[in-house]
Amino acid sequence: MSIHSDDNDSNWVDESHIEVSEVEAAGRDLVYSILHNELPIDAIKAKVKDDGAPAWFQIEDGTSSLHAAAYNEDVELVRFLLQNGAIWNAVDELHNTAADIALSLNNEECYNLIRNAGIRSELLLTLLSSKNALNESPLSLVLKATDDTAAGSTESFLATRLRYSRDEHGQEICSVKVSDTEEVGVMMGWERGIMKDTVDRLCSDHPNLTDGLKILNVGFGLGIIDDYFQALSTKPSHHVIIEAHPDVLQHMKELSWYEKPGVKILEGKWQDFIESEELLSVGGFDVVYTDTFSEDYKALHTFFGHLPDLLAGPESRFSFFHGLGATNSTFYDVYTHVSELHLADIGIDLEWGEVDVVESKQDRWNETRKYFSVRNYRLPIGKMRGM
Repeated sequence: MSIHSDDNDSNWVDESHIEVSEVEAAGRDLVYSILHNELPIDAIKAKVKDDGAPAWFQIEDGTSSLHAAAYNEDVELVRFLLQNGAIWNAVDELHNTAADIALSLNNEECYNLIRNAGIRSELLLTLLSSKNALNESPLSLVLKATDDTAAGSTESFLATRLRYSRDEHGQEICSVKVSDTEEVGVMMGWERGIMKDTVDRLCSDHPNLTDGLKILNVGFGLGIIDDYFQALSTKPSHHVIIEAHPDVLQHMKELSWYEKPGVKILEGKWQDFIESEELLSVGGFDVVYTDTFSEDYKALHTFFGHLPDLLAGPESRFSFFHGLGATNSTFYDVYTHVSELHLADIGIDLEWGEVDVVESKQDRWNETRKYFSVRNYRLPIGKMRGM
């Protein structure tokens, strides 16, 4: 910013304000020119390349030039804007990305261009963050709260009381209060179908099932998946549960989980035990599952890196609760692909199942904030790649 004045202080002029106004005007003109389809594509490109119109700019309702190009189903312009500063995950006032617009118009080519830009961005930012702890993915900031509430900070979550309850339909709810007026579900009973299908896919045809599987689960919540593990035709020979929240641990004591044969509960975060003798002495697990609250994708990616040491061998299987970006179909799709690519890097191939979780007539959310709004849950089953 440069500020000039003459001898009279009242005549100071802030040139940065003028520059910002010019950028805003150019950005607004770019969005409306595309929305109204007023100019040939070469003229639009010139506004960006020659006149400096910002491809990232959003007008008052959140519409960006990329949204506008998606509305017009202009594949060439979508590609150009992504190459020249358009933000793939910018959302409008209805929380739609440009890819969501393309998807609503059944334009697969535009959708794939924007989604693939998101995948490349997330892979690059994950690589950068592994080299520099100060870098963080813009999408990660969408996926977790950026404040210090229990929804966005593990330390705040562990220090905040949880509430176990049932709604008027009998649905089990474990929730955490994030403000004076809002609660977020840590786990809710509607997830039972997901958990049952997950255990079936992980265990039903496992070659070691009749010997008693060695199972590691990170995060207890309502204990839904652990109940299904315990209900296997042959009970697990080792069932290790890592749980850090004191209220969950107390709930587990009330349900007598500490007395169950073959069950070992490790009180703390998974990071406290990941290289401990308590885990490594098992000799590898047949099944590993993780479902933590208030951790972002960066933490999950770190957990991925420990899987080769946790899994017993090629017959072992891994899964996680895939709620990454699950309030937006584009974000969900991006993280489906990103997680698959990251696991492939360490020799674990994912197979995806689908579970229809469309809302029934009853209000499954009760008074809690929605954390899953896409129709189909994508169920990941990871297996170690054969040599």
